[in-house]
Amino acid sequence: MVWTILAILLALWLLGFLSGYTIGGFVHILLALALVIFVLHLLRGRSTV
Repeated sequence: MVWTILAILLALWLLGFLSGYTIGGFVHILLALALVIFVLHLLRGRSTV
């Protein structure tokens, strides 16, 4: 599920990057959130649940 959220956030960031600067600030916040989720997932490792 984390990987799905990460992929969606990165896709939205790429879409915002290519579409211009209209929603650029919001999309970069989403990218930062995706990176934080990714790092937390790597630090915690695989869960057994």
